[in-house]
Amino acid sequence: MTPFQRYLAEEVALDHVEGLISRREALRRLGLLGLTLPAATALLAACGATPDTDPGADPDTDAASTPPAAAPSGTASPAGPAPLPTQEITFPGPDGTTLRAAWAAAAVPKGAVLVMHENRGLTDHIRSVTGRLAASGYSALAPDLLSRDGGTAAFADPAQVTAKLGEIPQERFVADMKAAVGELERRAEGAGLGMIGFCFGGGMTWLLLASGETRLAAAAPFYGPLPDDADLTGTKASVLAIYAEQDDRVNATRDAAEAALTKAGLTHELVTVPGVGHAFFNDTGARYDERAASQAYDYVLTWFGRHLS
Repeated sequence: MTPFQRYLAEEVALDHVEGLISRREALRRLGLLGLTLPAATALLAACGATPDTDPGADPDTDAASTPPAAAPSGTASPAGPAPLPTQEITFPGPDGTTLRAAWAAAAVPKGAVLVMHENRGLTDHIRSVTGRLAASGYSALAPDLLSRDGGTAAFADPAQVTAKLGEIPQERFVADMKAAVGELERRAEGAGLGMIGFCFGGGMTWLLLASGETRLAAAAPFYGPLPDDADLTGTKASVLAIYAEQDDRVNATRDAAEAALTKAGLTHELVTVPGVGHAFFNDTGARYDERAASQAYDYVLTWFGRHLS
């Protein structure tokens, strides 16, 4: 299992431990990620699951009966301004492939930003973030890392999206993201280029920085895992890394990120938002925190204003 596959599997396990999905559903999703039942059971236990108290412990029960994950009450507002509409586009990828993305152009651009999605692919939430950045003055492009597989919309089950992302080699992710940077550069000619990513997309942001991508002037990975032995000396980006205080799993890579940024001589700031957990920025998820998300969005705008404008 690669580090990114393990990261995806641990996300499933923690969703179960925090009561967002049943044990039955967690085992189903871990199975899609390629874990055997004993391995999946061991992972759940390692993350603190207690099967003896879980009424959904039977993995053979129909997963359709699994209750959906909790969602915000609907009274919270997304961080940032009302989004501008996004446009579905395609652009050339590596080796003759065609890549898909959501695009939103700022009226008076102060820069341009690549937006990397979470482990559920290019969702309406990521489109909204893309539109909000455009409304804030940053033209934004959100590529679909499942473009070569028909796109996120080709998968009826979000768990299958996560599983497919777990199968893709990192080299393909890097190649597709570099192509997306090229498309962003073409559409926002002359603009300073930035990048932002959330959860899995935060990890993708670190991965692209570690690939030696030189066209980015700024980056803002949100609670994304740093790749093993990441070497950031090939990038020029100024990095604002956002962490959540209660996100122990990703926070375990924080010191390594600090060391890699310092070694590379990059302008950087690591911010830990107090009192919140992983995915606190996602206003469609159960962990959303409006106050923290708004604060983090302001951090990002200040950072991009300093390094892209």
